[in-house]
Amino acid sequence: MTEATAVRPPAAPTRYREPFRQRGRTALIVLFVLIAVAGVVGGVVISQSAGDAEGAGLSIFYAMIPIPFLWLVYWWLDRYEPEPRRYKFAAFVWGGVVAVAIALAVEVWAQNYWDLSDEATASFVAPLAEEPAKCLFLLLTFVRARRVIDGVLDGIIYAGIVGIGFAFVENIGYYAASYLGSPDIAIAGSEGVTTTFVVRGIFSPFAHPLFTTAFGIAIGLAVNRRSKVVRVLIVLVGLAVSIGLHGLWNGSLSYGPDNGTGFVLAYLVLAALLLAVAVVAIVVRVRQVRVLERSLSYVADRGWIHPAEIPYLSRFGYRKAARRYARNNYGKPAGQVVKQYQQLATEMAFLHDALMSGRHKPHGVERTYALLDAMYALRPALHLPPALHTTARHY
Repeated sequence: MTEATAVRPPAAPTRYREPFRQRGRTALIVLFVLIAVAGVVGGVVISQSAGDAEGAGLSIFYAMIPIPFLWLVYWWLDRYEPEPRRYKFAAFVWGGVVAVAIALAVEVWAQNYWDLSDEATASFVAPLAEEPAKCLFLLLTFVRARRVIDGVLDGIIYAGIVGIGFAFVENIGYYAASYLGSPDIAIAGSEGVTTTFVVRGIFSPFAHPLFTTAFGIAIGLAVNRRSKVVRVLIVLVGLAVSIGLHGLWNGSLSYGPDNGTGFVLAYLVLAALLLAVAVVAIVVRVRQVRVLERSLSYVADRGWIHPAEIPYLSRFGYRKAARRYARNNYGKPAGQVVKQYQQLATEMAFLHDALMSGRHKPHGVERTYALLDAMYALRPALHLPPALHTTARHY
């Protein structure tokens, strides 16, 4: 493959800007930053309910332990077509601050108004309050920016991140309460916090993400339906399933047999569902590779890119090798150019495939050409490795 022509040193990549920017974006970013700051303060305040510095520190420490692992899982799912960072940040903040505040207010009001027991509140009120509060982020995102969630995998990713944020703040409260102990629990202090962490942080870290994932899948299915009635029905079914899964989990703890059989059965059911969701997510992610290669091949047939570029834009191993080649031979800025070119090509290819498949994409044609223009602007500084011998055979 012939490299792009310029002999001058590669210019630093410029940031691609959407040709159609939504109104209020800056205001929303500032708002969510302020909410995040308030959430940090709130988390510290919640941890102080443990009564002393040790309890507060353990509550925050144990709540943070699963976060890197959970985030890594959703990062892996999101590698091919990364979602905008501002939306992922907003999803986490919504789950950890906004959804927690809404759910807590509803639960406290309902428990006081109807004089409900803690078991009834946890089993019936909590699912009805917490799941709509979490799912509201996906619904608002769907309404405001339909192109952000454009399929099942996107719905799973955003639902999972919202659930991670919610569980993080909720766990701080649970660990602080465990440190204090209660008449029903014989252990307290660091031993009590550790015991609760084993249950919530090790054996069930995906509980909240799983509950909300049902709604995320529904949003992902609804986004490509033309009928408003069908979209509403799918969304309502997804919300009902999210509430039902949450109720099953909480109810097995509150009203299950004393020997724990109910909890074990509920745990096995939810574990099977989690495995099924994981399989679906992996299958969809693997399918993304085929969609990307197919779309890039079609784009190459139209003369928009060179066919020899396709492996370096589609397969992770070749993509990484292309960046390393440019960086080692032409310097760090050249590696950044290749990286940005790959990102632009990926977004363009998925958008083009959606348009060719008949799916509605707001300003889809204009955005496709804008992405191509951004790719062409990088061409003078683009250095890709020589063409693979397999390129002609596959494409």
